[in-house]
Amino acid sequence: MTKRYPIPKEILIVTETLQKAGHEAYLVGGCVRDLIRGAQPKDWDITTNATPDIIQSLFTETFYENEYGTVGVVNETDDQTLRVVEVTPYRLEGTYSDKRRPDEVHFSEHLEDDLKRRDFTVNAIAYDPSKGHLIDLYNGQKDIKDMRLVTVGDPSERFTEDALRMVRAIRLSAELGFTIAPKTQEAIMKHAELLSHVSKERIRDEFSRLIMSAQPMAGIQIAHDAGLLKHIMPELEEGINVTQNGDHIYPVWEHSLRTLQHAADKGFPLHIRLAALLHDVAKPTTRRDDTSKGHATFYGHEVVGARTAKHVLECLKYPRDTIENVRKLVRYHMFFSDIEQITLSAVRRIVHNVGPELVRDLMNLRTCDRIGMGRPKERPYRLRKYEAMVEEAMRAPVSVGMLKTNGNRIMTLTKEAAGPRLGWILHALLEDVLDDPDKNTELYLDARTHELTGLTDNELRILGEQGKEKREEEEEKELKQIRKKYGVS
Repeated sequence: MTKRYPIPKEILIVTETLQKAGHEAYLVGGCVRDLIRGAQPKDWDITTNATPDIIQSLFTETFYENEYGTVGVVNETDDQTLRVVEVTPYRLEGTYSDKRRPDEVHFSEHLEDDLKRRDFTVNAIAYDPSKGHLIDLYNGQKDIKDMRLVTVGDPSERFTEDALRMVRAIRLSAELGFTIAPKTQEAIMKHAELLSHVSKERIRDEFSRLIMSAQPMAGIQIAHDAGLLKHIMPELEEGINVTQNGDHIYPVWEHSLRTLQHAADKGFPLHIRLAALLHDVAKPTTRRDDTSKGHATFYGHEVVGARTAKHVLECLKYPRDTIENVRKLVRYHMFFSDIEQITLSAVRRIVHNVGPELVRDLMNLRTCDRIGMGRPKERPYRLRKYEAMVEEAMRAPVSVGMLKTNGNRIMTLTKEAAGPRLGWILHALLEDVLDDPDKNTELYLDARTHELTGLTDNELRILGEQGKEKREEEEEKELKQIRKKYGVS
């Protein structure tokens, strides 16, 4: 079949160089699948009958640091998706005795050998950009059209070769919106326990991509239904059928998934999505039936949950900074936000506990939590009011501390001693700077200081009081702008 797709020049240079040297060169895998779908590929893979040493000899800058024959060809471009193109010889693979990787890898002269070892039919299509030829031996184009995932050959064989393919099937389903073919789904359920043979790092990488997909809620549900989730994050499944109080219309499991899905809908980063998924992970273990109140309580679930989330992510070998960010978000997601009772000092404590770099993520997590509860509004008035208070707590106050001088400097420059006059001078200088920020230089302030020291106490007091009034006006102006930004009074 002949079809022309737009291929970046950086990719064409690689395929044409191989072909001009007398070798075959095809685009293969996810990039071909995405081209057929009309999507922009995020990375580009090329397969060839050239061996690694030949590939390296044809290009100026390459690297080869693996046991599978893949050579990284480095292009001169600022586009990171094109910076490194992976070129791999056709391969034949033997047995997978450890359920993770082939015991031996042999290079082949035939494209057919390479395509038949691939995981899913939608990834087993090759494309020759020079001729516009698609080589589709396993009806992958039809499966793309039908939006379904089917393994190449027998699904049990594919999954026993590399058990991670089962997680990849679910991740691709969530990323692409494809359904998993019944026989493929059955094989996943049959072989789910083989996931224990796969390294935590590989599982983490696929799981993270699932979490970062457009439909992570569906993906997590499929992982549970297929029996895979208990080998990845079993703590989540404890929330199934755990009912909550009247504020929640969903059990813990569904609430957590809906919270995660809203984080995905908003395009939030990985640490917020993981926190959304895990924020109520300890509710099953902290649930108590309170007959006096007529409903269940979950006291301390955020404290226990923070420890649980840390443990879960450590088991999956997540980076320490990711773990710490998620831990903090889970720990403080129950922050008190009653604007009739909350004080600015309490808000400052939250900012201190979470950290200024995470506090807005905490606000975003709360909005996801609300939608996950079935609430109609992301940000009701009281949450917007709280966000305004957070911004107020984080802003640099309008004060003499803004000046590029201070009391010690003034006392060194002049004969002024500590006392009221020193405060009046600082506030008089502040008024000048608030009127004209360009005056906030040591040169101007030192000269103006000498002028002010020549004034009488009364004259200086008047200027100092004017400076204080100006400071208060600017403070109020800034606060009004913050409240207007969040639509609160």
